[in-house]
Amino acid sequence: MDWVARRRGEPPLIKGWLPYFGQALKLQKDPLGFMTTLQKQYGDIFTLLLGGKYITFILDPFHYTSVAKNQKLSFQIFTNKFLKRVFSIKKMITDSDLIDEIHSTYQFLQGKHLDILMESTMQNLKQVFEPQLLKTTSWSTEYLLPFCNSVIFEMTFATIYGNVLADDKKTFITELKDDFSKFDEKFTHLASGIPIELLGNLKSVRTKLIKDLTVESLAKLQGLSEVVQRRNDILEKYYMPKDTEIGAHHLGLLWASVTNTVPTMFWAMYYLLRHPKAMAVLRDEIDHLLQSTGQKKGPGFSIYLTREQLDSLVYLESTILEVLRLCSFSGIFRFVQEDLTLHLESQDCCLRKGDFVVIFPPILHHDPEIFEAPEEFRFDRFTENGKKKTTFFKRGKKLKYYHLPFGLGVSKCPGRFLAMVEIKQLLVVLLTYFDLEIIDNKPLELNYSRFLFGIPYPDSDVLFRYKIKS
Repeated sequence: MDWVARRRGEPPLIKGWLPYFGQALKLQKDPLGFMTTLQKQYGDIFTLLLGGKYITFILDPFHYTSVAKNQKLSFQIFTNKFLKRVFSIKKMITDSDLIDEIHSTYQFLQGKHLDILMESTMQNLKQVFEPQLLKTTSWSTEYLLPFCNSVIFEMTFATIYGNVLADDKKTFITELKDDFSKFDEKFTHLASGIPIELLGNLKSVRTKLIKDLTVESLAKLQGLSEVVQRRNDILEKYYMPKDTEIGAHHLGLLWASVTNTVPTMFWAMYYLLRHPKAMAVLRDEIDHLLQSTGQKKGPGFSIYLTREQLDSLVYLESTILEVLRLCSFSGIFRFVQEDLTLHLESQDCCLRKGDFVVIFPPILHHDPEIFEAPEEFRFDRFTENGKKKTTFFKRGKKLKYYHLPFGLGVSKCPGRFLAMVEIKQLLVVLLTYFDLEIIDNKPLELNYSRFLFGIPYPDSDVLFRYKIKS
């Protein structure tokens, strides 16, 4: 591999033999293996040419704070480019007041507002599963990915945007979900800068999705969440009512709410189905909580848990954290606004205006010094003596950052609390009411086509079966 430092004090630059793609093709094949090889060869900081862009990777977790706190490394510039490319949202580039106001709506995804969303999620779960609970007790067999996709999409859409009142509710949701899947499938192509015109019928799919989420379309739904109501109030100030960019904002919100929750739920189910001991411990923990709160599993759908009670399920939370540790392949991006020297613990590093800096947490998540046997699924990895475990070490020093599936600093995912709550609630319902068994007990690999942008989908699918507990 050839490399040249472009200027004195800059990290090694690894170009590859294809001028535009650089190392992108190797990275997509086996990101972790490739990055680990580069780390051994060049150290914890190096620059890759990927898709015509110079990206400096920072791999040492003790350097993360310097990146997160540097004012000359911008998350917003990266986001604005991303929103324009992927969703066709243009006004954010020129209007900082709009950005600030949109950011203010994120408060409606946490605290007491999250409790309201939680109640709504549980009601929507009830609507999804109650018909199933009233059926006979025979086994139903399904592929795991479409099952997770359907349940998460329906429940999230209803929680955030409310319920479709029309008779064609099922058709509307199914079509919206299918269009959304087509859009999401090509998402990384858009994000990497490939013009939408070159991506088949994607432009018409995106236009249809945006039309389904305009002011006019949302008016037909009942039970808009606070976060959407507040966003609508803000967007009304900045756009004319018929402006399709309002729908583009809502597509962005829906995408952010669903895109990583579906594969996370898939992997959580997959690992639990393949590890009956883990499933038994979780069932036991949930049963114990239900008994201690005086709740009985009746014939209908009767359980209710507060956020505090959900948070007390330490093995459930540890399982989800372990799935995210194993399966998250997001990068944490910053745009270099001007030439600068980054002062790091071990060295100074010169960065060039117009380049990108990326923190790459999978290297941290799979570090055997931090996590013993990192390739193994250990559902109780984030517990210690029956309590949550939050202390992990590297080089004998306690780590401030040891688990970063949701980003860092200003770029931390605002919907992370809702995503965790949804996955916990869904797992509680499935483990409480259903017997679950895997049929294809085969190892699956991650499909890295979404590399640097979230949780990968599996490279194939597995059949599983479920029936109401007798």
